[in-house]
Amino acid sequence: MTQMIFVNLPVKDLERTKGFFGKLGFSFNPQFSDETTACLVISDTIFAMLITEPRFKEFTKKEIADASKTTEAIIALSAESREEVDELVDTALASGGSPANEPMDHGFMYGRSFQDPDHHIWEVVWMDPAAVQSQG
Repeated sequence: MTQMIFVNLPVKDLERTKGFFGKLGFSFNPQFSDETTACLVISDTIFAMLITEPRFKEFTKKEIADASKTTEAIIALSAESREEVDELVDTALASGGSPANEPMDHGFMYGRSFQDPDHHIWEVVWMDPAAVQSQG
């Protein structure tokens, strides 16, 4: 069985957050979604469970981090090209996201980041496959 990852993220307004990620071209798995949770499909093996804060609170004894004030995680996604990095981040910024960090450009590695409407930080990174192979 292929291992999968499900990142669980608290959200304030589920419909707004679903609309944001829909504009970025992502889809949702209705089988794992309801009025309090949306299963964001990132790839065949990577998903983000977008969960309303009251429902999210049922899964933890800790306080939910206010992502507008603290960084609880940085979710990094790979991209197939520099152009794909720019396209996704530019779309995120045009769709209600906000800037997170300065772009990173090391020639063989390029990345940009954004914050979603709930201030979770997403990094999108491309790395030259030849540079990766030479590291092995």
